[in-house]
Amino acid sequence: MTEGWPEAPEALPSPVVDNHCHLDHRSWSKELGGGLLIPVDEALDRAAAVGVTRIVQVGCDLESSRWAVETATAYPSVVAAVALHPNDAARLEGDLEAALAEIDRLAADPAVRAVGETGLDYFRTGAAGRPAQHRSFREHIAIAKRHDRTLVIHDRDAHDDVLAVIDEVGAPDRWVMHCFSGDAEFARACVERGAFLSFAGTVTFKNAENLREALLVTPHDRILVETDAPFLTPTPHRGQPNASFLVPLTVRFMADHLGLDLARLCRAIDANTDRAFGGSWPRRA
Repeated sequence: MTEGWPEAPEALPSPVVDNHCHLDHRSWSKELGGGLLIPVDEALDRAAAVGVTRIVQVGCDLESSRWAVETATAYPSVVAAVALHPNDAARLEGDLEAALAEIDRLAADPAVRAVGETGLDYFRTGAAGRPAQHRSFREHIAIAKRHDRTLVIHDRDAHDDVLAVIDEVGAPDRWVMHCFSGDAEFARACVERGAFLSFAGTVTFKNAENLREALLVTPHDRILVETDAPFLTPTPHRGQPNASFLVPLTVRFMADHLGLDLARLCRAIDANTDRAFGGSWPRRA
């Protein structure tokens, strides 16, 4: 194992998909005092060795969205999502329209399955930047509909406004609440509108009882799992770098909390991801 990364957990009994990953992002290591990045081939091999055989690589700006398309084109077990992250959208000012046009162009590529992560973030962006976020969010929804792509929503401290936009313009046929961060009531509201809910390592955190309550009320056919790697590393490795090979820790925790057979939950997550992202794609051997 490369220095600075947690040990690989026991492999899952049935394959699952990490439906939200940033293979291009470096993770800061306190031990090494620098950024860590697993090469793509190695990252995919490590993930496949523990049963995480497919990945959705997610873009947050033009550079990472282009990289996602290139990577998904080169690796059959990877599909791409392209977008301007809401915080990036708020910083673009006069360049927003041109950037949205480029996301629209990228979304047409056959390697792309999703438009995201888009949405609203009221934690890092103040009131002055919110009109740009709303403009970007609405246009990403339009792009997803235009190209029949799944919509992947980033929602931080903006639950009510996210649903208000969805209710106003209508969601695409398939949409995912990435790194679900609400409570049981919000989970029900999203599911009622047709959303899939994606749970990250945060559901394992001691202070995340709201997420565990949300998981309990989520229909089993709407549950997805993700890393948001290199962020949000699950317990017991919280604070260390995250990667797709750590997904089994989150899935095992979810199965225990739901009282479900682990293999059954894995099969459900795998099938749910196919439905959420418009069909299956090849697994990493």
